[in-house]
Amino acid sequence: MKTNRAWKKQDIDLQPGQTISGKWHHKSYIIKGRLGAGAIGTVYLCTVNGKHAALKISDKGTSMTVEVNVLKSLQKVQGNRLGPYLLDVDDWVSPQGNTYSFYVMEYLKGEEMTRFIQKNGSAWVGVFMLQLLDDLERFHQSGWVFGDLKLDNLIVVHSPTKVRFIDVGGTTQIGRAIKEYTEFYDRGYWGMGTRRAEPRYDLFAFVMVFINVFYPKRFDRGAQSERILFKKIDDVKALIPYRQVLKNALVGKYQTSAEMKQEITNVLYSTQQRRSRKKNAKKDTHAPFLMEAGGVTIVAIGYYLVSILI
Repeated sequence: MKTNRAWKKQDIDLQPGQTISGKWHHKSYIIKGRLGAGAIGTVYLCTVNGKHAALKISDKGTSMTVEVNVLKSLQKVQGNRLGPYLLDVDDWVSPQGNTYSFYVMEYLKGEEMTRFIQKNGSAWVGVFMLQLLDDLERFHQSGWVFGDLKLDNLIVVHSPTKVRFIDVGGTTQIGRAIKEYTEFYDRGYWGMGTRRAEPRYDLFAFVMVFINVFYPKRFDRGAQSERILFKKIDDVKALIPYRQVLKNALVGKYQTSAEMKQEITNVLYSTQQRRSRKKNAKKDTHAPFLMEAGGVTIVAIGYYLVSILI
């Protein structure tokens, strides 16, 4: 097992109350707690001038530079809030004399998408699908593939309610090999594509995100990956309206996020039209599903429009 050198240096394990001061910009950050860790570094909640922020620190300077460049690139389209705002980039020299790279970004306070959908209903599935596909399209147009797209790297924030990316550590330039991935979301793991960075790689992971929402414990691959994944989609009531689109994305039918978004939009509008035509069929045995699907459509489109206008 490969060991991250950072863990060998005991002083990188920052403790609540510890102050990190930048070597070059001389800004100080008070550590409040650990938010998470990955292959590149560890993220901590901190405060600066009384405000919360997220600080990522690592001894992998080159990888950190790549992440910083991604965040800077995203700031060119920051009005769309593709990723956290980048606040500072600096080095820290520990009391033991070791030098680490760190950057500070906006702290996004919210909740896990799975928990949010469980509390607020499946109407939000369509909302989040449209939002994510919108952001992925802008991401891809900027020349990047998210790479390590997964539930852990997404959070639902409020005012307005919107799903946001919180970690760009796996981001890879289009055309290169994916450098960081999580097996469950990786099409290479399922034997359904390569690990080349292209929009279709993200769209496969996008589908796995919504599968994971309804299968939180995940599941293992088998000899017939496509059949397994298709059945998992078919068995989730909330995914029924979108199942053909999701299956198309798994097999790489869509070249861009915009193509997939258009088909999701078509599904929503078609569902609403069917509901309108059969609004008087309340006694029909299929009416409950139609009513529910139609309601989902109205809510999804409404919330989606609000999220892109505010």
